Amino acid sequence: SGLMDGEGSDLGTDLLDQQFAVQLSGLPGGLSEAIERQLGKQMQNNAAEKAGAVNALPVSSDVSTVGRASAGPRQAGFVEQHSLAAAAVARESGIPASYMIGQAGHETGWGRSEIRHADGTPSHNLFGIKATGGWKGKVAEITTTEYINGEPRKVTAKFRAYDSYADSFRDYASLIGNSPRYDKVMDQLGSVQGFAAGLQKAGYATDPQYAAKLSRAINTTLSLQRAQG
Repeated sequence: SGLMDGEGSDLGTDLLDQQFAVQLSGLPGGLSEAIERQLGKQMQNNAAEKAGAVNALPVSSDVSTVGRASAGPRQAGFVEQHSLAAAAVARESGIPASYMIGQAGHETGWGRSEIRHADGTPSHNLFGIKATGGWKGKVAEITTTEYINGEPRKVTAKFRAYDSYADSFRDYASLIGNSPRYDKVMDQLGSVQGFAAGLQKAGYATDPQYAAKLSRAINTTLSLQRAQG
């Protein structure tokens, strides 16, 4: 009620009531079609959400997105760059290419912190293998971090240098595959976590969190390899 009351407003109300009646009756353009459209959209959204949930499930608890570091363009480029060399060495040694690339990625910060000679040229050492024992090849000397009694310390160390990244993969595989120190590591090639834990127990690195970090890097590599197809 109010200023707009009158015969005109009564007529308008009647016409509006008639329109509501038409819409509710299910005639074309009525409310029933709107409800049907809304329900259809809701069903499609629910189906899409369910499909997304299924696709997000990990393939397994070991080789999966579980424990994986975030992957970006740098990681993807690193994996693609070294795939051929790692695959060739994998066929020779039996060590999965993903394990080697993942470890190389972890050791070098996915290429950001490769070991270099004093003049800035690359040593092609992807695995941080030191120039100890009977090494007769080239050497790169750098300052690095070692964990002594659980505490990080800066030390100067000599590392092996190679003519190519392929040589680095080959030397790494020879070290892991032929040294009695890593016999138990070679028994764990079917498990990412077992392989990483084996390397840490064998003393490959002094970082107390090495196995966990390496597992994440390998799982990142596996995920990127699937994406690159």
